[in-house]
Amino acid sequence: MTGLRIADWRRSALLLLVALVAGFALIACSDEDTPEAPTEPLKIAFLADFSGPLGEFGPEIQKGVELAIKHVNAAGGVHGLPVEFVVGDDKTDLTAATEEARRLIEVERVAAIVGPLASGITVAVAESIAGPAGVIVISPSATSPMVTTADDADFLFRSTTSDAAQGVVLADLAKAEGLTSVGVLFLDDAYGQGLADAFEGAFGEGVTKAAFQDGAASYLAELQAAKAGGADTLVAIGYPTQAQVFIREALENGLFSKFLFVDGTKSEDLIAVVGAASLEGMKGTAPVGGPDNDATQAWDAAFMAEYGALPTRPFVREAYDAVVAIALAAEKARSNSGAAIRDQLRAVAGPGGDRFIPGAEGVKAAIEAVRAGDDIDFDGAATTLNWDAAGDVTTGFIGVWQYQGGQIVELDTVAFDLSK
Repeated sequence: MTGLRIADWRRSALLLLVALVAGFALIACSDEDTPEAPTEPLKIAFLADFSGPLGEFGPEIQKGVELAIKHVNAAGGVHGLPVEFVVGDDKTDLTAATEEARRLIEVERVAAIVGPLASGITVAVAESIAGPAGVIVISPSATSPMVTTADDADFLFRSTTSDAAQGVVLADLAKAEGLTSVGVLFLDDAYGQGLADAFEGAFGEGVTKAAFQDGAASYLAELQAAKAGGADTLVAIGYPTQAQVFIREALENGLFSKFLFVDGTKSEDLIAVVGAASLEGMKGTAPVGGPDNDATQAWDAAFMAEYGALPTRPFVREAYDAVVAIALAAEKARSNSGAAIRDQLRAVAGPGGDRFIPGAEGVKAAIEAVRAGDDIDFDGAATTLNWDAAGDVTTGFIGVWQYQGGQIVELDTVAFDLSK
């Protein structure tokens, strides 16, 4: 009996030892599979124009960034720490933009950049600075089709749509206005060239294009070139400071009496400089959030509560979406590494998980779900954020708007799907 009891005790002890070893092994594997959360806060930069051709847009788009930061931090931040953000002014200037991007990455040590605003600047920053440094860039407003083919090592995304969509809607608007011939004056950069080409491809014959350079004192020669086809309507593709010069010159010299505008020339400053009467009734297009959409409605309510009125300039919603997506991806990755965040962006915003929407409550619920290990699908205020392999949003909406009574008035919303 005693021998049997000793044998049984030894057998039990051996089994216990095996179980303990196995348990420690599982714990070790679990620790390897689930890395420790960073002890440093997630830091996001907003790189935009505050003093150049797009200076009118930077401060208002920043409101979208700040609202997103507020909602994320109200939910406990990322990794249990408040998200920090810093601001850089790119002046829509290539040299200034790359210098600011380098400062934000090397000195401020940001994990991600929301911006820049201009397409050409965005591509340059992603290709030459952020991509090689392994830092995520999500532009809320770089709409050129050229962004799709940037050599960015998959570190460049955008939360707005490609002008492959806006060009078609703009052409449809021109046709609906009864136009068969138009002049097109476009900024000679990635944004202007891309949108002008997309418009011409959709409109067909009857387009006379002329490119212009930023910073000229006069655009009269370019306006005359755009007028060569005999049209009395000008499609104005550029930025507010440029449009303030060439719209006034077009009117004063009797070259064009009607205009079609785009996102870059959707400008309250233009009304003040040119005069409401000269712009009355003129229409344009720009990316917008969807109509009767719970995600957009939730964001609108949150923005109204914070600022008292909805934004009149484009891309504020897109900036908000970019910040929230970065925060969710970092939380899911349990990392502030740009590569780790990049690898989770499509997962937190793509189809397949539980759906979450903007607003303080929606963002809090999304962060809690990620912390619980759940799969999520965050739908943005502007688009669904269903990113393809190139970092492009595949579905969304283009708005039709009008200068009316000295204000910018939204008229209609057109859905698009670039995945087809």
